[in-house]
Amino acid sequence: MTIVLFVLIFGVIVIGHELGHFLLAKVNGITVVDFSVGMGPKLLHFNKGGTEYSLRLFPIGGACMFEGEDGLDTDKGTPSEGAFPNASVWARISTVFAGPFFNFILAYILAMIVVGYTGSDRPVLNGLIDGYPAQEAGMQPGDLITRMNGERIYVAREIWLNTYVGAGETMNIEFLRDGEKHTVTLTPKYNEEEGRYLLGFNGYGEYVDCRNAGIFKYSYYEVRYSLRATIKSLGMLIQGKATKDDISGPIGVAQVIGEVREQAEPYGIWVVILNMINIALLLSVNLGVMNLLPLPALDGGRLVFLIIEAIRGKPVPPEKEGMVHFAGFVVLMILMVFVMFNDISRFFR
Repeated sequence: MTIVLFVLIFGVIVIGHELGHFLLAKVNGITVVDFSVGMGPKLLHFNKGGTEYSLRLFPIGGACMFEGEDGLDTDKGTPSEGAFPNASVWARISTVFAGPFFNFILAYILAMIVVGYTGSDRPVLNGLIDGYPAQEAGMQPGDLITRMNGERIYVAREIWLNTYVGAGETMNIEFLRDGEKHTVTLTPKYNEEEGRYLLGFNGYGEYVDCRNAGIFKYSYYEVRYSLRATIKSLGMLIQGKATKDDISGPIGVAQVIGEVREQAEPYGIWVVILNMINIALLLSVNLGVMNLLPLPALDGGRLVFLIIEAIRGKPVPPEKEGMVHFAGFVVLMILMVFVMFNDISRFFR
């Protein structure tokens, strides 16, 4: 069951990503030669309208390939009018950007399903821990937190995100009480039993029913939360605040899916489905962000070269761009092997 759920979740987010490339390519008159879900040997495939559609063995990726995309297939004959290099630079930019953008659109649709059924949570304090900074600063249950270190807070989980990322750092908290704005500065206190720094919040979150027009607003807040969590996690990784065990590849994700499924099963199949949709939401945002990083072989790396072309008025020589992307692809494969090995070793640990 875990494998089935893993395949379904990855299939949905990969199709959403590649569909973005595909649709914008069609709009811009670019010929799509291959649209595949998965990697490795083909399991199923067919041709229609000059495009080969295929389902491949390993459900950990996908591709939407355009005619002449790498700029190096001139030995195969004269490229047609619909070849990727023949499109305008802005048409190519929009086609490449559409993949990650569609991941955010997909995440918003998934968020609407989740909050439509489960509602959301306003960042309202439920209680305080005696002797900790929040209580000592005069905060009270019922206070609505609106900002932390200047960052707007919309849902309760953002309180956890900010305190986790900024562990031990002084925080400026802005909150509303009876409609009046207050500001306090809190320095977290280390808790030996918990093994972490605490501000002294003893629970937070006030249920919001989203079976009304509020679904649109709170669905945006859900996607925003996932986006901020992904970006802040990357920041922690760059700053050395995260370890290799905080990174997961497909095997680690599958393990999380299995654990969540086991915990949700006693509450019924619909709770399992909603949790899987929530995981797909986070992964879709994660895929969108990661693909926009300006790294070779990713959509963000291709966008860098296209933006340079738009500024210079002429493209970077295709052989040079191809070498950069190939080098980036090799590095990504090495990273994938490392993450997979780490996932397996962590599983046995």
